[in-house]
Amino acid sequence: MSNVQAFYDQNAEAEWARLDRHRTEFAVTLRALSEFMPKPPASILDIGGGPGRYAIALALQGYTVTLADLSEASLALAQEKARAAGAVLERILPANALDLSAIPSATYDSVLLMGPLYHLLTEDERWQAVKEAQRVLKQHGLIFAAFITRFAPFRDSARGYPEWAVENWEYAERLLRTGVHDRATGFTNAYFAHPNEIVPFMEAAGFTTLCVIGCEGVVAGHEDKVNALSGEDWERWVDLNYRLGQEPSLHGAADHLLYIGQNAA
Repeated sequence: MSNVQAFYDQNAEAEWARLDRHRTEFAVTLRALSEFMPKPPASILDIGGGPGRYAIALALQGYTVTLADLSEASLALAQEKARAAGAVLERILPANALDLSAIPSATYDSVLLMGPLYHLLTEDERWQAVKEAQRVLKQHGLIFAAFITRFAPFRDSARGYPEWAVENWEYAERLLRTGVHDRATGFTNAYFAHPNEIVPFMEAAGFTTLCVIGCEGVVAGHEDKVNALSGEDWERWVDLNYRLGQEPSLHGAADHLLYIGQNAA
């Protein structure tokens, strides 16, 4: 069992709850899916979708959704949450993003790859995951691929434990240079992407770029008061962050970037 799989097996409930704490990330991502997705009942494969927050939300909108993940605990929780929500997931599939051989080519209208790419430490592995996602996409199908930005762990450190960067200066320097986090402390193995690498990487893999969105807009690291809003105040902040998330000069200020592209192969 990989340490990534073990981490999510142990933290399935926390991963479900994470998007309650980070409401802006969830709302902005859903807004992007709503704008770019084909209409229901289009077929969607959610690769690495964990306990199914997005898969369930999309199934409730009438999409035909398959959820795939390497964490059995996460998939079991997704089944439980789907039943509670009255959502029907067409298929729940134990799978690794690097090997989707159980799925025929050109099967899905859209693929979500909103997790695996920030747990694959080498460019070869990230390339393999993206090409597998592309293989199962129909011609002109859409991919929604998420990345954690290179600067996110430093914002996290500054907000909660500034001593980390000081006490681990050499490691922090390497992390800033390479994006590779291979000390399974606090968070499991991760790759933090530089914002400038994402579009060239995805286009080299055969996608036409439609949009890149910073999922937190301008509130990464200081979202608590915004996330406590409700009603029209909340909706206006979602609108604002959705618009600002598309401003390229702000992409490095987001913790998560969502790449939206069309399969050009």
